[in-house]
Order: sequence, then C-alpha cells, then structure tokens
Amino acid sequence: MGQKVRVAYKGLPGAYSEDAALKAYPECEAVPCDDFATTFQAVESWLVDKAVLPIESSVLGSIHRNYDLLLRNKLHIVGEVRMLINHCLLGLPGVRKEELKGVMSHPQALLQCKMMLTDLGVATISVDDTATAAKAVALKGKRDIGAIASSRAANIYGLDILAEGIQDEDENITRFLILERDPIIPGTDRPYKVEKKHLFIYNFHEFVDEFIYILLPQTSIVFSLEEGNRGVLFKALGAFALRNINLSKIESRPLKQCPLRVVDDLNDGGDKHFEYLFYIDFEASMADPRAQYALENLQVRSLRMCGSCAQNLCGIIACGRLDVFFELGFGGPWLMHTMVLDPVAFVHL
Repeated sequence: MGQKVRVAYKGLPGAYSEDAALKAYPECEAVPCDDFATTFQAVESWLVDKAVLPIESSVLGSIHRNYDLLLRNKLHIVGEVRMLINHCLLGLPGVRKEELKGVMSHPQALLQCKMMLTDLGVATISVDDTATAAKAVALKGKRDIGAIASSRAANIYGLDILAEGIQDEDENITRFLILERDPIIPGTDRPYKVEKKHLFIYNFHEFVDEFIYILLPQTSIVFSLEEGNRGVLFKALGAFALRNINLSKIESRPLKQCPLRVVDDLNDGGDKHFEYLFYIDFEASMADPRAQYALENLQVRSLRMCGSCAQNLCGIIACGRLDVFFELGFGGPWLMHTMVLDPVAFVHL
C-alpha cells in the first residue's frame, strides 16, 4: 500500500478545517499547523502533500488574509470543498448551558452565534480556532466556561453537547480551497471535464428518484489593471462576457506595493484612487479555447494563474416528502444537512 496523503490545516484536531481535509481525502493524514502561513510553508517545504484553508463564508464573506497568502506564495488551487458549518455549544460533562458565564471560540464562530450568546447573557472569549476552545474547556475544567465548536470536537475532547445548530443562519456554509505545489495540467484530470454523476435515492430500500449532477470546471486568476484609462475593469470583464464565460466570483484587494494612483484627466490637480488586485473565478478550464482567447485579450498590467478545479456545487433534491440539501464532494456525494421525514440513503454509481 502507498503512503497516506498528508494534508495540512490550521488549528487543532477537531477544527472545521480538519473536517474539510478529511472530507476531501477520507484516508489522509491530517497535519495541524499553528496558522495559515504555516500551512503554505508546510506544502512548499515538502513536509505535506496538500493544504486545506477556508477562503469564504456564506455568512461573513471572504477571508482576506488567505487571499493575500495566495498571492504571496506559489501554491496552486487544485480543488475545493464546501461545508455546512453546524456549531455546537460544548461544556464539561454534566454542565447545563444555564450555568455558563463565558463562552470561548474563534471570533467568526462567536459572530455567527451572536443571538444565542446574547440570549444566554454570557461573556465571549476569542481564541485561535474552535478546536482550541474545546480543548481549553476540557483542560481548565471550569464548569462555567463553554466553547463553540463541532460535534466531532466534543467527541475528541470529552465534552457534552449542550446545544446544537446554534448558528444564527441555518445555511452557514464555508468554502475551503485545496492547494498543492504543482498545478493540474489541462486535459489530464477530472476538473477539466463537464462530468455527470448519478445519485440514486432510496427510502427504506425503495427506489425514489434519480438525479444527474454536473460538475463544472473552474479557474482562478489574479490581475491588476492598466493605469490611466477609463473603463478598464469593464473591458477586462468583457473579455469573458463576449465568450459566454460566467464569472462565479470577483474579489478586490488593495495593491499594497502601490496603493494609490493619480487620475488627472483635466490637468487640474487630480484625484487619488486606490489601486486594486482583482481575484476572479470563472467557469471554464484552461483547456477550453474560450478561456484561452479570453486571457489572450485581457488588457491588464499583470496576470497570475492561481489554479483550476471542479466546482464543488450544492444542489436540492425534492422527492415527494423528501427535501434533502446535499453536496457532491470529492469521491462521492456528501450529505450536508437534512430536513427529512423518512430515513434516506445515498448510493453513488
């Protein structure tokens, strides 16, 4: 047997990033790192094979620190995972949530559970990640301190789940990127194909319905614009629109080396505007001639390819009394969240 794939993530065992790593590669060896920068370094120094890091939350938006790290480092995007985040309130065995006076967790988790925390009237304590909070509660042994983390973290650190699904928004989804040293070469891997997957749904072993799922290729780039011309962003985006390529994401970040530019069309003093880098995800692979032509005609000052992968899309199945929210992940379908009146099994063909 070959060696296990080693995947770096930020945090301790039980962190949501570790969940994402295990979801993408169920048989992998997940390697914890102190911070996001260290996960990049672990891959670049060949200590691990891949890294998994969060890039966007459906509730709180983009994680700008990781966009900056993408640009500073030389790793390539080769995949993504989208996970439903189901926060739990954890405490020492036998503790009731009414006994808590303080709750610790990652700052984003605390924000995502603000209504529950307000109702409890507890103080909030920020720590590096949710699993760190769970471990701290277990080690300190204080009955009046709880943690917000995953149910898996509760099992790892021997804590009770005092409440489950405590986030303000039920559909709280985080998008994670999978990074490697080498890019996927066009035409040699799944992300460059439009691929159909069949999902067969059974209710107590009785066939209910069939759903065909289509994976779409996605490419990520970063560019900066030419100076001094009006409408340059419009023209840049038009290179994709003219070729019927959909943009699934656009994110701007200030250009730190040259944050300001002067606009002086009338020679009367000029205005200072921010210079930006633009991160773009578009729904095409670099094996697609449309994408090649679009980039050839992209009028920009600088351009960097960040990588390509298959979009890990979400979908809805409604079959009679069944209403199932699922995600097709790497290696098969993954049940994210269910609102099911009868037990359901997914079988992947």
